[in-house]
Amino acid sequence: MPQIAQLAETYASQVFWLLVVFGLIYFGIGRAMLPKIEATVDARAAKVAGDLAAADAARQQADATEEAWRTRMAAARAEAQAATAEAKAKGALAAEKKVKAADAKAAAKLAEAETRIAASTREALSTIEGAAAEAAQEMVAKLSGARVNAVQAQTAVREAMANG
Repeated sequence: MPQIAQLAETYASQVFWLLVVFGLIYFGIGRAMLPKIEATVDARAAKVAGDLAAADAARQQADATEEAWRTRMAAARAEAQAATAEAKAKGALAAEKKVKAADAKAAAKLAEAETRIAASTREALSTIEGAAAEAAQEMVAKLSGARVNAVQAQTAVREAMANG
């Protein structure tokens, strides 16, 4: 068979070209393309690591900003509560002053009214005393026919009112 005899001659040539193709692939891909791919992968890994570091720094900064905001809010809340307490105290003091002024006015009106009542009472008592003295004079005159002067009648009425 002539095909088997040619096999040895073609086999050597195919092995040669196989080695040439594998060499080209090795040097073309392994030496030329692979370093570029590795550089791209390393650059991508470095960029991801940098992005993660930047994200971590941004998170820490956001946490610090949030903590500062919470501190400012707590301080503002405390300041607002202090202002509210101060306003309440001022309001209570103003209300107390108004109440004291109203109490003073009421006390003055009460004293004035008591003075008027006392004057009216004295006037009424003197009027009653005078009327009682006149009535006593008239009764003594009608019952006994004796005449009693006004001073004696008023003295008797005052003694009777004091005792009774």
